[in-house]
Amino acid sequence: MSKNISLLGSTGSIGTQSLDVCRMHGYNVKCLTANSKVDIIENQIREFAPELVCLMNESSAKELKTRIADTNTKVVCGMDGLIECATYEGADTVLNSVVGMVGLRPTLEAIKAKKTIALANKETLVAGGHLVTNLAKEMGVAILPVDSEHSAIFQALQGCPNDKAVKKIILTASGGPFFGKTLSELENVTAADALKHPNWDMGAKITIDSATMMNKGLEFIEAKWLFDMKNEDIEIVIHRESVLHSAIVYQDNSMIAQLGVPDMRIPIQYALTYPEREPSPVKELKLSDYGKLTFFEPDYETFKCINVCKDAIELGGLHPAAANGANEVSNRLFLEGKIKFSDVAYLNNEAMKNAKDVKNFTLEDVLEADKAARNYVLETVGC
Repeated sequence: MSKNISLLGSTGSIGTQSLDVCRMHGYNVKCLTANSKVDIIENQIREFAPELVCLMNESSAKELKTRIADTNTKVVCGMDGLIECATYEGADTVLNSVVGMVGLRPTLEAIKAKKTIALANKETLVAGGHLVTNLAKEMGVAILPVDSEHSAIFQALQGCPNDKAVKKIILTASGGPFFGKTLSELENVTAADALKHPNWDMGAKITIDSATMMNKGLEFIEAKWLFDMKNEDIEIVIHRESVLHSAIVYQDNSMIAQLGVPDMRIPIQYALTYPEREPSPVKELKLSDYGKLTFFEPDYETFKCINVCKDAIELGGLHPAAANGANEVSNRLFLEGKIKFSDVAYLNNEAMKNAKDVKNFTLEDVLEADKAARNYVLETVGC
């Protein structure tokens, strides 16, 4: 079946793998967006011939417009351009793979435009919470998860007979490059150390989040909103091989899991082909190649970012938005060598606790909480 895709964040890891899927199945790529990578997006334009393209950076957009003057692709820029791509009339599915809070507004606008949402931007649900889920219900819009863990849960739920059948969900985590390390051993690790992920090829921001395990904390919050689960019914388990991507436990204690090689094109494709199954560009999993699969409890004392997120969703309201906003800054500061690894969790926690206690928040409240958390981190560090 033909699909008309608007791909937000086409030059990143998820974006380029999404285009692999589109290429294999002949999907129509109507819109592409990126931040500033002119060379990469120019090549994508010449291959996929989108009708509309947005670059967030204005000068990059001007350069791109000059470069592709021989094509029929329209170039826009900034948040207004991103929203124009998210609501583009010619697209029926919006695959949101941008990184960070920048993804929230275009997701909301795409829902209002009644687009099917393939969601790889976890910050949309972490910060937006009920704003996103309530609007999706109101507009009758499906939110299909692209994160490997949430896709695994979504796939396992396809055999679920009713809402009360699920006892809990199991969210797996690779443990990142620092699995088994103590706080003292991590005192002087660098960003270069943290970027050496054992299993996944991801962008720098998400790879650092995996090292601090903030990524798993954010996914914990995302799972709560996607699957309408109680906090205590979401369990995190370290699974080093990244083969079992997540699971659900039914009331009879049967566990249903989704397994596959660690390749994001599986969840990307399922979000685009749902409810159908199609051949994929991913190699088949051979369990004998692995020999054994291992599972461990998380080390909450060393990787305190998980606790920050658990506390944030327990407090509710704007606290998750604050935790996420603080992390976007502390993550960058660690990448730049301006703070230590252990500072990330501390800064995120303090900024989260300082969030205003507003339960029935608006988008403006979320954006304000995000800004306040970012400012808190910068002022604390002295940047």
